[in-house]
Amino acid sequence: MKVLIVGSGGREHAIAASVAKSGRVDKIYCAPGNAGIGKIAECVPIGAMEFEKLAAFAKEHAIDFTIIGMDDPLVGGIVDVFEEAGLKVFGPRKHAAILEGSKAFSKDLMKKYGIPTAAYETFDDPKAALEYLETANMPIVLKADGLALGKGVLICNTLEEAKAGVKEIMEDKKFGAAGNHMVVEEFMTGREVSVLSFVDGKTIQIMSSAQDHKRAKDGDQGLNTGGMGTFSPSPFYTAEIDAFCKEHIYQKTVDAMAAEGRPFKGVIFFGLMLTEEGPKVLEYNARFGDPEAQVVLPRMKNDIIDVMEACTDGTLDQLKLEFEDNAAVCVVLASDGYPVSYQKGFEISGEETFDGKEGYYCFHAGTKADEQGRIVTNGGRVLGITAKGADLKEARANAYAAAEWISFENKYMRHDIGKAIEELT
Repeated sequence: MKVLIVGSGGREHAIAASVAKSGRVDKIYCAPGNAGIGKIAECVPIGAMEFEKLAAFAKEHAIDFTIIGMDDPLVGGIVDVFEEAGLKVFGPRKHAAILEGSKAFSKDLMKKYGIPTAAYETFDDPKAALEYLETANMPIVLKADGLALGKGVLICNTLEEAKAGVKEIMEDKKFGAAGNHMVVEEFMTGREVSVLSFVDGKTIQIMSSAQDHKRAKDGDQGLNTGGMGTFSPSPFYTAEIDAFCKEHIYQKTVDAMAAEGRPFKGVIFFGLMLTEEGPKVLEYNARFGDPEAQVVLPRMKNDIIDVMEACTDGTLDQLKLEFEDNAAVCVVLASDGYPVSYQKGFEISGEETFDGKEGYYCFHAGTKADEQGRIVTNGGRVLGITAKGADLKEARANAYAAAEWISFENKYMRHDIGKAIEELT
């Protein structure tokens, strides 16, 4: 079969690598793709938000199945466009992707259906938000309602910081139209865990847990990024927590969306906080996490096409997800200065070291081929270096060893991905 993947990052490279392992697939296209994806798929120069062009390409090339990797096209309604064209596509429709597209919607959904989450208020008037903050407990969390590349969340320790945050989100529009509405949320404490799931509208199956590292610098210092590294599984996601979440969070979310007339098919990413009162939902995403996909998918035993087709066909209850009994760590190699300002266009060397090495992966994120055919840096997050191991300690050692195989000018990475967890366990 022929498969089209929509997107251009490390997540899409991880998806493409899984699709390439399927015995059912003989041709992969990716739009627009990147230099690494281009080694296993034919990259097509169509942007992820060019829905009509993508659908026309899929028809012209007799694509059997399209996988949408990114949040923007999902929230924008690409699945609706493909389905109206009679094309088979993996991902939620627009009215279901609102689960990620609007934080206010998701918070209201959780409140209505009794899904554990932090207390909150929503605002579309900055003056009303400022008045509310005068009586609120600090620290407090401000969230731009819409999509903001994973960066539209501000943790404010003082009233002054919170007031500045309102100005930043709602008046200065630092995150664009995403800040037209804002959620003000109580600050929760505990360990964060990411749990990805496949959903077919009624059935949900949980993938292996993971944990992201959002801050730019070691010791969780610096600005929030799209993610500087991750590991899977989380040792804190115990059988007891899994049982609680299956009863009070996962299935209830799927049922709530169906009850609202918004049946969800695709991937739901649950961002959880393990608080003293029990697990609570921090956020939902309507697609694979990036870089969580880079540690979860390499550990999945199933044929990814079988699972994704079961989601679109409503037959997920007939499959059992299986994962390897091991661990994986991903270290993001970024351009120094990310997420603020950084230079691009530096040649990347050393990737050939990964060839033929089982359990090691070099997922491309911000790369491209230049006029001379060299692979060069083309973004803030450049590569995701993933390695597996028998346990977290071995996987972490393998990932950091592999990170040294790669060279490019202004290469930057955190050196403590998974370190605190390894020390605790």
